[in-house]
Amino acid sequence: MTDRAPYACNPAQSRGRNHPEPDGGARGPRSAFQRDRDRIIHSIAFRRLRHKTQVFVAPDGDHFRVRLTHSLEVAQIGRTIARALGLDEDLTEALCLAHDLGHPPFGHAGEDALDMALTAAGGFDHNGHTLRILTALESPYPLWDGLNLTWETLEGLAKHNGPIHAPGWAMQAANAAFPLDLGSHASLEAQVAAIADDIAYDNHDIDDGLRAGLLDFEELVAVPMVARNWADVQARFVGIAADRLRAELIRHQIGVMVTDVIETGRANLVGIGSVEDVRSAGRILVCFSPELTAQEAEHKAFMYAKLYHHPSQLNVAVGARHVVAGLFEAYSAAPALLPDYWRDTLAGDEPNRARHIADFIAGMTDRYAIDRYRQVVGDVDLPDGF
Repeated sequence: MTDRAPYACNPAQSRGRNHPEPDGGARGPRSAFQRDRDRIIHSIAFRRLRHKTQVFVAPDGDHFRVRLTHSLEVAQIGRTIARALGLDEDLTEALCLAHDLGHPPFGHAGEDALDMALTAAGGFDHNGHTLRILTALESPYPLWDGLNLTWETLEGLAKHNGPIHAPGWAMQAANAAFPLDLGSHASLEAQVAAIADDIAYDNHDIDDGLRAGLLDFEELVAVPMVARNWADVQARFVGIAADRLRAELIRHQIGVMVTDVIETGRANLVGIGSVEDVRSAGRILVCFSPELTAQEAEHKAFMYAKLYHHPSQLNVAVGARHVVAGLFEAYSAAPALLPDYWRDTLAGDEPNRARHIADFIAGMTDRYAIDRYRQVVGDVDLPDGF
């Protein structure tokens, strides 16, 4: 990586792991943050992302994004920004790759259904569940539960969107086991992961929405931020058909947004001399400029109106919530339906019993949830394709 800036996280100065481990040894000379990234990539939870919803539920086509491909794209954008700002690229990549591990099947529709099912047990949120997976549920090591990631990785995943003032039960449990200073801002690497996530879905969801026929291109290029970038692309490629320039529009727009973040970040970091300065700054330092912030908000409003809340998407969300709610109800009423491990480790008391069942459902991929619903409940009322 490039020279590390004084405000970057340094793996040699990490606050460590909850369970101390010797470095080096047979597994090679990797930094603590490299080890975290590799543990995430090799985890079962990461592999499951290939069959979890990004925008479309169980999409009928090989070219639509899923949580896995989205996470890889976020990591690519995140590393670019981190390198330009002199941050630790390995920590940034680890945070980008892991930020969506806690999503249940069917994305936000599944999350809403689990949150409702767990009303009496503290609710459900995917960010807290990411920490629960990494500190408790994913357990490939013989001496402890979880992946035993560094404090900086867990802190960044907990707080990448800002301080946590009212943590849910899953976040509280992770914080109780390994205090993460939830009330402060996270590292710059975590802030990069958050903005890289926005840049990725702001642009790649355009591609999927056009491919699915749910976005109208002429309406899209009337959105002010997109209109300006579309004009730039057309000026560079005079006489080229519009359909050949759509991918170029997305690439160009990503570049504009990344450049804006880098320039804004550099300006905001003047006078910031340490990681402690970052955490005590009282605001997010890696962000869009005020001008692009306003433009991006307009773009998001368009995407919600035309894609995320498109009638076909809302219809699928209704069916997806019904599947998740039905699974929770069926397993709660008849725990014998659970697979052996989940049945044998089911707690007898509440709220642990309900949370255990939710853990099982949250780990499902879209297609596994649909298959299990058919086995334990009945026919699934979901539209074909997406």
